Amino acid sequence: MGESVVLAEVRTACELRAVSEWAEVQHPGAPVRSVREADLDSLADDTLLIPARVAWLPPVRKGERRVTMADVLVLSNPRRPVALTQPVIKRRRPDRLRVVQGEPATIADLRQRHAQNLAEGESFSAYVTVQAALSAERAERQIVGDRYKVPRLVAEQIGTSARFQAGAAKLAAELGRPAAVVVQEATDKMSTFVATQSRLMDDVFSSIFSNLHDRTWTVSVDLGTLNRLRELNKSTGLIFLPSHRSYVDPLVLSEVLRSHDFPPNLVLGGNNLAFWPVGPIARRAGMIFIRRKFGADPVYKFAMRSYLSFIVEKRFNLEWYIEGGRSRTGKLRKPMLGLLAYVVDAVEQLDDADVMIVPTSIVYDQLHEIGAMAKESAGGTKKPEGVGWLLKYAKAQRQYLGEARVRFGEPFSLRQALADAGEGPAKLEKVAFAVMDEINAATPISATSLAGFALLGARDRAYTAAEIETILAPLLDYIDRRDLPGPDPDLCRGIGLRRTLGVLHDAGVLTRFDGGPETVWSIAPDSHAVAAYYRNGALHHFVDRAIVELGLLAAAGGALAEDGSGELLPSAQHEALRIRDLLKFEFFFPAKEVFLHRLGAELDLMSPEWRTVNPDQAWTDRILREHGGSLVARRTLQPFFDAQLVVAESLVAAGTDTPIDKDTMLDECLGLGMQLALQSVVKSRDSVSRELYDAAYQLADNRHLITGDGIEDLAAGRQAWLDEVNVMRDRLTRIAAIEAEHFGEALRGVAR
Repeated sequence: MGESVVLAEVRTACELRAVSEWAEVQHPGAPVRSVREADLDSLADDTLLIPARVAWLPPVRKGERRVTMADVLVLSNPRRPVALTQPVIKRRRPDRLRVVQGEPATIADLRQRHAQNLAEGESFSAYVTVQAALSAERAERQIVGDRYKVPRLVAEQIGTSARFQAGAAKLAAELGRPAAVVVQEATDKMSTFVATQSRLMDDVFSSIFSNLHDRTWTVSVDLGTLNRLRELNKSTGLIFLPSHRSYVDPLVLSEVLRSHDFPPNLVLGGNNLAFWPVGPIARRAGMIFIRRKFGADPVYKFAMRSYLSFIVEKRFNLEWYIEGGRSRTGKLRKPMLGLLAYVVDAVEQLDDADVMIVPTSIVYDQLHEIGAMAKESAGGTKKPEGVGWLLKYAKAQRQYLGEARVRFGEPFSLRQALADAGEGPAKLEKVAFAVMDEINAATPISATSLAGFALLGARDRAYTAAEIETILAPLLDYIDRRDLPGPDPDLCRGIGLRRTLGVLHDAGVLTRFDGGPETVWSIAPDSHAVAAYYRNGALHHFVDRAIVELGLLAAAGGALAEDGSGELLPSAQHEALRIRDLLKFEFFFPAKEVFLHRLGAELDLMSPEWRTVNPDQAWTDRILREHGGSLVARRTLQPFFDAQLVVAESLVAAGTDTPIDKDTMLDECLGLGMQLALQSVVKSRDSVSRELYDAAYQLADNRHLITGDGIEDLAAGRQAWLDEVNVMRDRLTRIAAIEAEHFGEALRGVAR
């Protein structure tokens, strides 16, 4: 081994002196050279370069080293003090200065890596400068904590890599443009979204925007899974894919990870939130602001793909909201596959690269923004974000709104999930649906969502707290038997239930009347959509049970499936798959075999002997009546079949001679839906929703009922769908009658 040289990444004379003093002790005799002044070409190949830098730490305040707003107001940065103050800090507070050493490497090793990774003709000195900085950065993390794992000098690394240059040349050939022009354009566009993650800005961002959630919710987290994720993060990058309910979702998740010493996520978000002052601060705290749509810009797509490939390769943690926007209905939206496709490309193109996907659920007892989102779903216009909007939003966040729950689904290897999905165009969709299924499984049922589920499904009248408790009791029993992540039962009975109802009353969801002997509660006028938002957060937990009930009801009524067997069990399975197909744009279902297995588990709860008895009509009818208090089909599925009714009616009325314009039809459906709700034809007022009509339209399009492609008689096809929906709604009416029969007795018992 030849001589050793300490390569100092320093900004000031004070930092150079600090590194020199450290080197005298740690590496006696080794010369110290600044990276800007080192003559690398004069060094022998066996020379060992030792990267080092000075890490400046904030003073200890309340037991923690952290930048405060006071530092920001006086325009100082304790993590990067100016040259004039450094000698003072070094002399008076030596605990704030640490010299850190990166991983050493020989000149020969660095030249070999340079030849492998960089385009021909790139400067060796520039390459060594970047590598020394990154190595020192990794060493500094051991001092300041893993949460400061940050990508630095990103543009230089990506833009000069051989892979980037080759990709740009290929794209240039496809576009018929000079390669140098495409490289420059891609680099320029990349510079509009690359996040820098300054430690100061990370602290500032957290300090300023913590007020948007700190006082509003008490945050609880799944500590068991979090500990597992920390172990996984030691060897692989994590990609958090959370549900999206609120603007503050990234702030809540960031605070959870920060408080448990995770490195900060790079967060992909829409550039609609990049307005001043949020944009400049957030971008330096790890927010990657991207265009909402960029499919028509191949150079932008290439720049984004290159950046995400870099993030995967360097194992930085990443976060984005796979639904593409906040849920307007309370349940998960259809996943957007674009960003996931880019990450999949990176994993497949990089040898041995992998990431762990972390499905994440974030739910709230209350959200003040639900009312605005419900109006948007009913056809209202979304207000643009800006400074005025932010101030108004922050003011609304001063009120305490209960608990925010962060839960994690089972993390899984993206590479393994791709292998399990097999080949074919549906591979990406299978991975995305696995994410959504895990988010749903992790999503807890809150007391407010269960109260909404009970009241929206009950007759449209006022109820006493005792009556509501009677309605909730069988649901709590079902949740317990299924071992679902349910609410605290004490919040659904007695004083706790009255507190839950009071929360919904204060939020404007319920009205109360205190003028009689007992207080009675009911859904507030024009608040059905808001109540539905709370309910829908838990709805997916009841879908399998709801489909079992409809399948049994079909058998009990003699509506056998046309599978040729004449046996009730195969017929019920066939019917269940038909119902699943009607709902495939509303919920996320597993593969057929897993789905039927889940239905079997539901039947085990309803009647353990179902596998050994002859499931005739009398038996199925008896089972449904015995479970009259815990039937969920009507309360779960009524809004979706009501929405399908409106769209199917509109398609039948439209005729087949006039082309269908989607936006026009959805606007017309809002009017027809409200009319039918006022006429009590539509049973669920919260079904009057553009989002629900959009899903029904997608189903119609999937069945070729919009354009008629491949259908001999389009009018007959549309009418057949309408008839099918009416059959489902008739069954839900039958379920309602069984429930009314059960609760009639139960509620009369409460009254007595």
